[in-house]
Amino acid sequence: MRAVIMNEPHEMHIDNWTTPTPAPGEVLVSVAAAGICAGDMYIYLGKNPYVIYPSVAGHEIAGVVAAVGEGVQGIQVGTRVSVEPFLGCGKCYPCRQGKSNCCANLRIIGVHMPGGYADFVTAPVTHVHPVPENLSLFEATFAEPVAIGVQACRRAQVGAEYVLILGCGPIGLALIEVAKARGATVVATDVLESRLETARALGAETLLADDKLLETVMAQTHGEGAPVVIEATGNPKAMEQTVDLVAAGGRICIVGLVKRGTMVSFPGLDFTRKEMTIVGSRASVGCFPESLELLASGKIQYPKVATRFNMWEAPDVFKNLAEHPDSVQKGVLMRESS
Repeated sequence: MRAVIMNEPHEMHIDNWTTPTPAPGEVLVSVAAAGICAGDMYIYLGKNPYVIYPSVAGHEIAGVVAAVGEGVQGIQVGTRVSVEPFLGCGKCYPCRQGKSNCCANLRIIGVHMPGGYADFVTAPVTHVHPVPENLSLFEATFAEPVAIGVQACRRAQVGAEYVLILGCGPIGLALIEVAKARGATVVATDVLESRLETARALGAETLLADDKLLETVMAQTHGEGAPVVIEATGNPKAMEQTVDLVAAGGRICIVGLVKRGTMVSFPGLDFTRKEMTIVGSRASVGCFPESLELLASGKIQYPKVATRFNMWEAPDVFKNLAEHPDSVQKGVLMRESS
């Protein structure tokens, strides 16, 4: 089969790759589309410590079941599916607690094993989800980033209230729409006006993340602070500011990632004085059905801001994105030019 292969950082080409065979309990998916995520860019740039080159990236995957392995039941060849890429071992403490997204032996399709930038990919049958009839496979690639939004909003217990989202990158945009679907009044911040413009198009009120942000949020909330603050920047300073921005008794959810060893400081007195709840949110677990339902319902407009690319032009696409990271809000590689 053809695949987009990364031999080393900044070196990507199209070449032959061994066609996978589904093991017992697995399905073979003929890939139709695969999204471009910051994680895929990290592999391209050589910033992912878990990748062994040569590598086939791509973890936001949608396609059609082409074959099933021994013992597979409940899904047939020809079924359109979205692939859930985070695979837990099922044995460690987090897995036993239903938190396989935090598995001690976590494997990710497109990181630890070949991903969706290819003609075919394999996945456990437990990790493929039928795509609703009214949803295109292009749109179905958004199930993974939207599921991250679902997970974070579940963790933050988002309801019909003021929700402040820090960061309007790909995950921030997903957070905006999931929070709105839960009835929230969403205010989103970023340092880039281009991202704020997209956030406004998705229905969020926007604020520039400048030195007046705290003052503005306090004015909007009558001096109380935001009931919910969700951080999606990956910036340690933004993470630290969440404590000032959140209301007493409010909830903070940290979604952004920092480099291993990076410390984030919170004022100790505020843990008791404000009695705030601080939670992390990692990828998703059990969120794909809700994510696909939201996409099919039309409540998620995120796919409309995405740009389609031919998968076999990926080397040029990734080179351009590495040089101009803000040139595209969200990219999706389509295996067929149509």
